[in-house]
Amino acid sequence: MSQPLAYRMRPTSIDMIVGQEHLVGKEKIIWRMVEAKRLSSMILYGPPGIGKTSIASAIAGSTQYAFRMLNAATDSKKDLQIVAEEAKMSGTVILLLDEVHRLDKPKQDFLLPHLENGRIILIGATTENPYISIHPAIRSRSQIFELQPLTEEQITSALNRALTDKENGLGKLSLAVDEQALTHFSRATNGDLRSALNALELAAESTPVDHEGIIRVTLAIAEECLQRKVLTHDKDGDAHYDVISAFQKSIRGSDVHAALHYMARLVEAGELQIICRRLMVIAYEDIGLSNPAGAARAVTAVQSAEKLGFPEARIPLANAVIELALSPKSNSAISAIDQALADVRQGKSGHVPNHLKDSHYTGAKELDRGVTYKYPHAYPDSWVDQQYLPNSLKGALYYIPNSKSKFEEALSKQYNKFNS
Repeated sequence: MSQPLAYRMRPTSIDMIVGQEHLVGKEKIIWRMVEAKRLSSMILYGPPGIGKTSIASAIAGSTQYAFRMLNAATDSKKDLQIVAEEAKMSGTVILLLDEVHRLDKPKQDFLLPHLENGRIILIGATTENPYISIHPAIRSRSQIFELQPLTEEQITSALNRALTDKENGLGKLSLAVDEQALTHFSRATNGDLRSALNALELAAESTPVDHEGIIRVTLAIAEECLQRKVLTHDKDGDAHYDVISAFQKSIRGSDVHAALHYMARLVEAGELQIICRRLMVIAYEDIGLSNPAGAARAVTAVQSAEKLGFPEARIPLANAVIELALSPKSNSAISAIDQALADVRQGKSGHVPNHLKDSHYTGAKELDRGVTYKYPHAYPDSWVDQQYLPNSLKGALYYIPNSKSKFEEALSKQYNKFNS
């Protein structure tokens, strides 16, 4: 049985790695370690299928060290002993230890001396936060690097490489993949290159040749192989953006059921980044100052979702959607900044009043810079009446508070106090 496409397409040198430029790009930390041949043990963490094993394989290929792979959960201490013996004979072995967060104490105690003397260079791979899940003894002997989900463009590039590679990829096949199918493989796998390659291989192997002797992979076949429908079949993608629009408008309109429905459609399409970005916008555009704590919790939910990836990401996202949909709404902040921007773009700026200008330099006093400025903290309630806007905009109003929430009601009281 032949090896899977994802396995065959693993990079053999550091410059073949897809993505993770912050680590393997020229002059970046792992690139420099390989270039200088000064490797140290490291822990790579991030979602599945984004290159942890590929980086380990590429490091081994770039340095010509022996490369072995074990799993901390399923392989035994005896397997570690075999690697240690090999390291004693050959000098150095790079050991990729998958699920390193599940390394038990006997295995850990055996491994530590070999990490100390440098005979085994450990590359631990984990989807768990190593600062929480990995024993400090291993952590202290390792560099910790976080990997980022691959972009749609990066996955597309890797798929195209697999399609043209005649030695390890699918280049020997008479294979035609529709652009829509390729986009679906890249987008619906949510940054997981391994899943995208597996689905592409399944499509190529399970699709019969047509009368012209060509294996044609269509969007429908891509959906079947991924078991995930695209959000829309619309040629121009209008329905795709309609769902995103409906998602925001449902939250703005406080219809929690509709908001969850549209979020579910986006989840099913694998659109994690779109959901996260849209929720961040909604939190501050539509809820804003009516529920600042809710907006902050939405940001935390997004950060959690990005760390978790699907399917678990749906849980914090649903929490945020429900709270935002049922929160009081306020667009006072976006209205205020947009009105201020409109004035600036129309040329309504004017000169900064002299008493507000910088006075931290010799000669400022002679230029009347900051001379009549009143320091608010020197007055009761840290407030004193003085002009801040340019003369040409004196009296302009941008922020108009409302009282839809206790927080904005408090802001409104302060506003009235300073502007009465």
